[in-house]
Amino acid sequence: MPWTKVLIDDEDLKTALRKDGLRVTTYVNALNEAHRQLLDADPAVYVIGEGVDDPGGVFGSTRGLLAAYGPDRIMDIPIAENGLTGIALGSALCGMKPIFVHMRQDFLPMCMDQIVNHAAKWHYMTGGKCSAPLVIRALAGRGWGSAAQHSQTLHGIFTAFAGLKVAVPATPYDAKGLLIAAVRDGNPVLFCEHRWLYGFEGYAPDGMYEVPFGKAVVRKPGTQVTIVAVSLMVYEAMKAARELERLGVSAEVVDPRTIKPLDRAAIAESVRKTGRLLVADTGGVHSGISAEITAGACEDAFSFMKAPPARIGLPDCPTPAGAELEKAFYPGAADIVACALRLVR
Repeated sequence: MPWTKVLIDDEDLKTALRKDGLRVTTYVNALNEAHRQLLDADPAVYVIGEGVDDPGGVFGSTRGLLAAYGPDRIMDIPIAENGLTGIALGSALCGMKPIFVHMRQDFLPMCMDQIVNHAAKWHYMTGGKCSAPLVIRALAGRGWGSAAQHSQTLHGIFTAFAGLKVAVPATPYDAKGLLIAAVRDGNPVLFCEHRWLYGFEGYAPDGMYEVPFGKAVVRKPGTQVTIVAVSLMVYEAMKAARELERLGVSAEVVDPRTIKPLDRAAIAESVRKTGRLLVADTGGVHSGISAEITAGACEDAFSFMKAPPARIGLPDCPTPAGAELEKAFYPGAADIVACALRLVR
């Protein structure tokens, strides 16, 4: 299916989509289009966040929205994350549907009280009589030596809190469809985007559609090792799978798309087939989502495993600033290949 395709080079674009005349767009343009269609469809939707009205528009994702919808619906804010998250939450409880944009996940911890103790709890504490349709776009990523305080990926932490959903879209199709689903969900959603995905191209329809939460997708079928890849690591896993194929190893790549809810059934089904599990995450290994995915697979498919599960992610130390140190800090396709070979041999 075109929406399951992960395109890792120009040849993929030519063979997978353009030969069939399918619409190709970038991840960031898919996000921008989702905003416009949500704003058009529902007057309760508005966008708030630092720099959402700038000409750059949060790396292009909100570009042009101010001119189209005005300052009552596209609101720039001062750097006061906790207070502004509370204001967005209050408006959600009053019937609005805010999309709150955090340009860096690193500053989400300042909003933990509003997100964890309030937004995530209202639906439960009121017996379902009140909900908080608050979507928080939380951008993560690395590059240009952003170092320890501006390059963290914290999505795994937020899966620990009941009442909060967490999306990690990797493709343009999922970025648009999951954002629309998140705004329509009716309860708080943390929508985690890796900035390095913004320029990636793929198929996305021009109309409105939703991608359901809790439904993983197999990006590439295989028989010898399951690679569960999160966010940007989906592309690294696809590159690795291509190299593994060349080396005679058949890898299956599974993209969970949302990590809360997590599609444990799809992961277990794949592990039962391949007998081996490798989890590749953009976040830290220690207490990260890779630990939860691994634990779930062990509970669901342990008797089928032919080798101990393995994980790839960030080491348990702050991100270095130097270019050469960054290269060593961030894992990629070569690390996945090496780890997969250890599992199968």
